[in-house]
Amino acid sequence: MRRRISALLSLPLTALVPLLAPVPAAHAATGAFVGTWAAPPTAAPAVDTTVYEDQTLRQKVHLSVAGHSVRVRFTNEFGTTPLAIGEAHAARPAAGGPATAVDAATDRELRFDGSPSTTLAPGAQRWSDPVELPTTAGGDLVISLYLPQSTPADTVHSAAFQSTFVADGDVAGKSDLTPAATATAWHFLSGVAVDGDGTADAALVTLGDSITDGEHTTVDANRRWPDLLAERLRGDAELAATGVVNAGIAGNRLLRDPNPVPGTPAESFAAYFGESGLKRFDRDVLGQPGARAVTVHLGVNDLGSPGLVAPASEEVAAPELIAGYQQLIQRSHEHGLQVFGATILPFEGDTLGYYTPQRESVRQAVNDWIRTSGAFDGVVDFDAAVRDPDHPARLLPAYNGGDGLHPNDAGMAAMARAFPLQLLRGETAVD
Repeated sequence: MRRRISALLSLPLTALVPLLAPVPAAHAATGAFVGTWAAPPTAAPAVDTTVYEDQTLRQKVHLSVAGHSVRVRFTNEFGTTPLAIGEAHAARPAAGGPATAVDAATDRELRFDGSPSTTLAPGAQRWSDPVELPTTAGGDLVISLYLPQSTPADTVHSAAFQSTFVADGDVAGKSDLTPAATATAWHFLSGVAVDGDGTADAALVTLGDSITDGEHTTVDANRRWPDLLAERLRGDAELAATGVVNAGIAGNRLLRDPNPVPGTPAESFAAYFGESGLKRFDRDVLGQPGARAVTVHLGVNDLGSPGLVAPASEEVAAPELIAGYQQLIQRSHEHGLQVFGATILPFEGDTLGYYTPQRESVRQAVNDWIRTSGAFDGVVDFDAAVRDPDHPARLLPAYNGGDGLHPNDAGMAAMARAFPLQLLRGETAVD
């Protein structure tokens, strides 16, 4: 099975949703369905030789908002051969049962234009047909995928922080299975949407890197800051129908794709960092059903990667990052989305080699622009929420996940609390 490369690169992100914004094209593409969960896919590095054949993947996802029916998006976007799906099922997990078990009474076979099987060409993605399956906001959904043919694991979200079980044979419709292997990655799975019947009416997308993805959070506990923000929204009568769709990818950069220096260890994992935020914006933000707003929390890897997992020549200055943000602002507005900027977290004293005084100067200049330029429709000041007041260039020790760059569970909770809910209500004041 794939060995997840986790503690490399990161950057958070933020999200909000003006509920009165125009409906973008992504919403119309899936009818009245609204995104409740997502995991942007990436390619796998050449050293990952994982292949599935006559095996079932049982993958669990955490839903931010509920509905009566669901659709699941499968993907072969980075595959070089067709992806044959022999069978796929969705169900709620078994209450009080083993982690591998589902509630048989809720099990539903997923279909594709009425067929129980389908084949995705290389580069393709596809939504399943809608199936009636009442879900719970803040609950989990289990998706079981049977792969009958030899299938390289080359389309993946490597940093799931959620256990995936691999079993031999076609056991997609079984209430329980015996795993032959366990991983912490999602394969061939990129989205879940629920019907917007008043239970769900809009989605906010959190575009970011490993901080948004959940690096250094507890596996199987759903303590990523977007999960905790969704929990806050569910406790607010006005915002409870707003889904939170996580578009974070560990190691992701705003401006550039992965570019490992030949002959360095980065060649063995950099593919997991995904295409740049600028390049993937249409797929991961505009392509989310029901999207109304997006938070942008990218930039720390643009600062820290050069000379470490990217060429030193890719060192960035503040004007370059600001120009990238301005592109995303323009594209968001063109599609009727509001866009919110999130400040870059401090990282002095990190163990990865990101920090230099020059990069701290760029971080401060970028954060000042995010806060004061008025270019974004709102600001989420994550930097202020997690920095050490006695050493503002560092994370507060109580929030340090261990590498000086990623927040721990407590830090994620502080980020979720720092999100100004009034922005989602169309107000302009900031906490």
